[in-house]
Amino acid sequence: MEIRQLEYFQAICDELHFTRAADKLGISQPTLSYQIKQLEDELEVRLFNRIGKRIALTEAGAILLGHSRSIFRSIAGAREEISELHLMERGTLTIGTLIGEINDMVSGLLVNFHKEFPAINIRLLALEDITNSLLQDELDFALTIFPFDDDRFTKISLYKEEFYFVVHADSPLSHKASITYEEMMQEPIIMFPQTYRCRQLVDTMCTMHGDTLGPVIETSSIGSILTLVQAGSGVSILSKTLLEMNPRPHISMIPIKHPALHREVGIVYLKDRFMGKAATAFINQLVARFDKSYS
Repeated sequence: MEIRQLEYFQAICDELHFTRAADKLGISQPTLSYQIKQLEDELEVRLFNRIGKRIALTEAGAILLGHSRSIFRSIAGAREEISELHLMERGTLTIGTLIGEINDMVSGLLVNFHKEFPAINIRLLALEDITNSLLQDELDFALTIFPFDDDRFTKISLYKEEFYFVVHADSPLSHKASITYEEMMQEPIIMFPQTYRCRQLVDTMCTMHGDTLGPVIETSSIGSILTLVQAGSGVSILSKTLLEMNPRPHISMIPIKHPALHREVGIVYLKDRFMGKAATAFINQLVARFDKSYS
């Protein structure tokens, strides 16, 4: 088994098409087919099921793909580690976050990081699904909502926080020490779209009570949500971090009880992935930032 054969194999897995994979690799389709046939003969298994022009991974192919990606991660890690021995601190740092305020929090650290590592190109991607991007080795690490129950990843908890019921300061509810689920559901709620994880957390709470959340207004803009609440057009349910990042006058934050609504945010990355100096430095900045904020 050769590294080149594994490279060819991965290209086919990515494209699920021999001709497109050959074009991507810059080789002929017969050459690609021959190399895969050699690999299958050596392993004594079929790696792809071929149905006309369509192909699909066999169970053996899926096993080989997992090991193949691990091998290429190890090779990339070795190259990066060796380059750091020569003080070649350059390249690209790719960070994944969930859509929403977590992306904004990470953005706030980029200025100081860029000063420390000016030669590093930084890519900050807001994604609905970070797991697949991590497994495809498209990210150095990601920030997400815990629990993140997957033994293939290393996990670092950053902080835990509560959600608050947010109303205009003149609302009759604004002086309450806390608010229950039943009381919240009597109000016109303004929320993020369902693709946002904080919205999904609220939806889960509603489902547990046998309800479905029906916002009067949905918007992806935190500014719009807070402006509408300030205008008395409705109420919202938002995280402590999001409210601290977007302070507004004439708004009251009421703790939610029965049940309390909270979440844990942390860093995840593949266990066998080499974490270079730049990635480690950024993770340390994140840990320090939230240790200070939540201590």
